[in-house]
Amino acid sequence: MKIATACAVAIMVFSCKGKLHEEDIDMSNVPVQTVDNAFYVQTQNGEVKMRMEAVRMERYDEDSLVFELFPAGFAVYAFTETGDVETEITSDNARHCKFEDGRETWEAFGNVVVRNIIKKEVMETDTLFWDRQTEKIWTDCYVKMYSPDGFMQGYGMESDQRARNSVIFRPFNNYGIITRDSLAVKVDSINFIGPFLKKS
Repeated sequence: MKIATACAVAIMVFSCKGKLHEEDIDMSNVPVQTVDNAFYVQTQNGEVKMRMEAVRMERYDEDSLVFELFPAGFAVYAFTETGDVETEITSDNARHCKFEDGRETWEAFGNVVVRNIIKKEVMETDTLFWDRQTEKIWTDCYVKMYSPDGFMQGYGMESDQRARNSVIFRPFNNYGIITRDSLAVKVDSINFIGPFLKKS
């Protein structure tokens, strides 16, 4: 009986080893850590400055780079000195990279929306970058901006991280709204009577 049990265990161990050996696993595609319902808070002198929420976070560790992916998107909130929410940034996907030289960057992509609640401004673009050291956000992509003053669009934008002073680099006013980053536009020059206002 003991010999039969030992043989059975030996066969199981051998077959498991053989099966694992046959399968090639690319560890670079496997996260070293996953977090569901991630929640980060950045404080300064006991006051909340920023808050980030994400459905899922995946951390990857490579030789010269540590990065985190947010495959279900994220939401970032920036607060004023009095504790009120001033800025909100949301996107379908995001990535956070930490480099060996100490640099740290955030990338948001896919239906990126930046809202400055106090100024009542809304920016929409496809990709947005944030540099923590310079405290600036920017993009080279097509940008739409809605504000109480009207509608603006262009290519490329830079602002402080709270979207208080946003500058569109290559604005254009052809009275058309680009529906996607291509040549397809909607133009209504006959009925145009003033700045485009965002529909509520």
